[in-house]
Amino acid sequence: MSEQRARAREALGHGAFDLVVIGGGALGIATTWAAARSGLRVALVEAGDFAGATSSASSKLVHGGLRYLAMGPAAVPMVRENHAERRALGDHLAPHLVRPLPFLVPVYRGGPHSRSVLGAGVVLYSALSGFGDGVGKVLSAKRAVEYVPHLRTSGLRGAALYHDHQMNDSRVAITAARAAAEAGAVLLNHVEVVGLRKRGDRVTGVELRDKVDGGAFGLDASVVVNATGPWLDAVRRLEDPAAPPSIRLSKGSHLVLRTDTPWRAAMTIPVDDVRVSFAIPWEGQLLLGTTDEPYEGDPADVRCSPADVDQILGEASVGIVGSALDRSRLAYTFAGLRVLPGGSGDTSHAKRETVITRGRGGMISVAGGKWTTFRRIGASVLARVGEALGRDLTHAFDGVPAALPGAALPDRVSAQLGRELPSVPDDVLRHLATHYGTVSHEVLALALDDPSLLDRVHPDGPDIWAQVAHAQRYEWATEVDDVLRRRTTVVVRGLDTPSVRERTGRLLAEATA
Repeated sequence: MSEQRARAREALGHGAFDLVVIGGGALGIATTWAAARSGLRVALVEAGDFAGATSSASSKLVHGGLRYLAMGPAAVPMVRENHAERRALGDHLAPHLVRPLPFLVPVYRGGPHSRSVLGAGVVLYSALSGFGDGVGKVLSAKRAVEYVPHLRTSGLRGAALYHDHQMNDSRVAITAARAAAEAGAVLLNHVEVVGLRKRGDRVTGVELRDKVDGGAFGLDASVVVNATGPWLDAVRRLEDPAAPPSIRLSKGSHLVLRTDTPWRAAMTIPVDDVRVSFAIPWEGQLLLGTTDEPYEGDPADVRCSPADVDQILGEASVGIVGSALDRSRLAYTFAGLRVLPGGSGDTSHAKRETVITRGRGGMISVAGGKWTTFRRIGASVLARVGEALGRDLTHAFDGVPAALPGAALPDRVSAQLGRELPSVPDDVLRHLATHYGTVSHEVLALALDDPSLLDRVHPDGPDIWAQVAHAQRYEWATEVDDVLRRRTTVVVRGLDTPSVRERTGRLLAEATA
């Protein structure tokens, strides 16, 4: 057992908690962070890895929601709020992880939108963000190609330009989890809830099984929050076996393609009047997606199917030339599940809203939400916790935004690292700066005693072995995929060869021996 895990297990064994959060995705981490900042004694338990499911399977966007404007005036407050959170994350909380990016919406002859409508839309979108990224505008077809070299020009009448932000969702999750721990929370992954403690009908804690060593233990808590995403109703039935279904699931699949030509902008490609497909330069590659279809299987088995690949490539071809979409470029595929309020009808038209409910035993369940507003959602859940505790907990994130660990402008961090370590390649230093910020110094310090940790995990990628050691020591990494898929970018680049996986497993085992 690692030292970090041993400390967490010991802390979980001492006394009752004000709050136990079940589920280590975006909403569970945000709630835990907010609770710790408010002075509560809070624990978070996660059956898999932090952000191991839906929260690491997003479109990697922190966005205001341009397409929401089609809903009319009712969407304006939501878009304005989204922009406020987007700017807070990119400007203050995590400038090393959340970066601005131009987006183009191509306008084709016979397409679902006109130049004038899109032009007015991106100007309004810019206004709702306070013109922090400039004013949205319509570009000529010739100018648009300068931003996206693989843009399909046949029938192109121009493109609308606007700005949003992108991120590495897994790194944001791990960094926010670390922020919660630094504020006093106790977090543990790979520990599953096998039951709820009750006093009469009231939920008073959780029964747990450690999936690493098989040990069983439990926690007492004044309030329990169920933030388990696709597993929400399964946990609700531990509280009330007769609890009716409250959610439905929609599968979103994505592709990651290798690209030889840098893109200066992402693309939002209209598929029809409602849906869009994204093509986003991400981690030096091209991210495509997403699908939106009902899912009724086991959430643990969600996969990107061959039909999903065909659909995504077909929708991307509306705006991208075929040579950039060749299947030989496919590096990685992934799929996640959106949690939508229960109901009927097409999932693509279902409301993307957060629903917070309280069960008959007092357990608070939260469903839905998105990365852009994860802080606000965590604060809203905490306010409900405060009601249950009889305390005012509505100000968790008021005042100056609480920066995530490592927060700094990545260009400044990489420049400083270059002066300190001129022998380390520039692409490695840039990679560290944009994934760890100032915490890069902590990563590189691990190589002082073992210079081999400065070696690349794979010769074709920027990740180094010091990141593997850091993930195990400071970031709760226990399994190979914890490291290669969510702490580093090895898997998403298609570089997790058998030898890489074997050495990673060996390093994890040696560190916990």
